[in-house]
Amino acid sequence: MKLRPLPRPLLSALLAALVLSGCANLAPRYDVPAVDTPVAFKEGRGAWVAAAPGDTLERGPWWELFDDPVLNSLVSQVEVSNQNVAAAVAAYAQARALTREQRASLFPRVDLDQSQRVTGGGGDTPTRRTYAVNIGASWEPDVFGRLRNAVDSARAGEQIALADVAAARLAAQGELALNYFGLREADVLRGLQSETLAGYQRSLQITRNRYEAGVVARTDVLQAESQLANSQADLLALERQRATFEHAIAVLVGKAPANLSIPADPKWNVRVPSIPPEVPSTLLQRRPDIAAAERRVAQANHQIGIQRAGFFPSFSLTGSLGLSAASIGELFSASSLVWALGSSVAQMIFDAGATSARVDQSRAALDEAAARYRQTALTAFQDVEDQLVALRVLQEQQAFRQQASRASDLVEQQVLNRYQAGQVGYTEVITAQQNAAAARRALVQAQIDRQLAAVALIQALGGGWRGL
Repeated sequence: MKLRPLPRPLLSALLAALVLSGCANLAPRYDVPAVDTPVAFKEGRGAWVAAAPGDTLERGPWWELFDDPVLNSLVSQVEVSNQNVAAAVAAYAQARALTREQRASLFPRVDLDQSQRVTGGGGDTPTRRTYAVNIGASWEPDVFGRLRNAVDSARAGEQIALADVAAARLAAQGELALNYFGLREADVLRGLQSETLAGYQRSLQITRNRYEAGVVARTDVLQAESQLANSQADLLALERQRATFEHAIAVLVGKAPANLSIPADPKWNVRVPSIPPEVPSTLLQRRPDIAAAERRVAQANHQIGIQRAGFFPSFSLTGSLGLSAASIGELFSASSLVWALGSSVAQMIFDAGATSARVDQSRAALDEAAARYRQTALTAFQDVEDQLVALRVLQEQQAFRQQASRASDLVEQQVLNRYQAGQVGYTEVITAQQNAAAARRALVQAQIDRQLAAVALIQALGGGWRGL
């Protein structure tokens, strides 16, 4: 079977389209928006450097900095069981598929069509069968970069979705750590409250003995009973608080609350990781929200190129090759071959400014995305500064809380001794005991606050400071 050469005009059009395709790109040159940054941390000694997205850098298991096996076990379940993370992963898979779909538009489309037709009439008109096979192809040369900008925009969307996965993972891990430390705080406070209850019970017994001996009035007994009952109610509130934290942890690891139980540990030791003396600002490059914001700027930049292509003509090339015969045996003979080639050019003449409006919209969207990127970066700087000062102040506060707690314990014991000696009233005993209990709780709170600030700093830095 011998094919005739393509007509010269069509061949010229095809070659011209091949040459022009990929030669023009109407999107503006992309530069990462500049962010006004200080030369150094106000609350630290690390220097700033030019930002470059690094959200794909290895962060390491930052939760291991707290040296808690139970926390390590729980956080490791977030990756595979947390439903917010699973949803973000699914969204990323959709974005990748969209990129592949857009990339397919750069290549010709080929269709195969097979048909069989039977015709006939009444009387002596014989029945006829016709067999046909057609292969058709169509292609839109990307002369002005509209399709490539669409691919690049989809690729930026894919990178945004990947950053969203990292953000969802980091947020879930951080929230789990915060809830876990809240649960352990409740454990420690319950232990302290139990010790306080035991002290109140001893005080009540002492007061009853003195009342029965006729040394004090029944008012002292009633005050001791009231103080003991209120303390028992406070213990129940801590149990409720602990259960709430445990339920939240269960949901974060993808379990029903009834299927997770974390043993209590009243003697749990508070561990605060050591912050390196220099925290470089390059760690901010690992923040997924900054990376996602920057990619949205790039995506908006590509949209300008897509809309600007509307001012220029679009080209399309079509071709078909078909075989038609009365029998299958004759279908592949040279005489049954039919082919066709065509080309078309479409140019917008008048749209009352709609294309210009779309270009203006895309430019405004680029300005908006750039502003949001700058705001995201500035907020990240603020987050780091806030947590650095929080860690410094909380460390100093903890030292004062320790002094206050030791002094309150001594006052409590001395006042109780004086009460037994008949030197003070029971009201002073209650005041001393309440002050001592409050000081002990404040000390635990200061220790937990340091842990929470460390978690917040880790999240502000995009996932810890390992790899410095």
